[in-house]
Amino acid sequence: MTTAKPRAVAELEELDAIFGALAHRTRRAILSVLHAHGGELTSGAIAGRFDCSWPTTTRHLRQLEEVGLVTVVLHGRERIYQLNTERLHTVPGRWLDRFDRNETARQQP
Repeated sequence: MTTAKPRAVAELEELDAIFGALAHRTRRAILSVLHAHGGELTSGAIAGRFDCSWPTTTRHLRQLEEVGLVTVVLHGRERIYQLNTERLHTVPGRWLDRFDRNETARQQP
């Protein structure tokens, strides 16, 4: 019998995964490129904007996909990567909301 993780632990693990993905400059740049191009590009178009090798680019894309910051849609043999801005705002946003000035002021005696 497995027990479920406490919600706070699960949220911290999710946050760690996203911050881990965002820790690498190239992955942040990929998200910026996607955003600048309307939120979606083919894997080839993304790779063409970076100096790293194809395997390195696909590794970065896979890591972003694993944490849910991008989704992949297959069109024939082409992989279209789509930016998931909702996840980007929601998960780190919940954590950042804890540091909202108004919330901090309400918690002080």
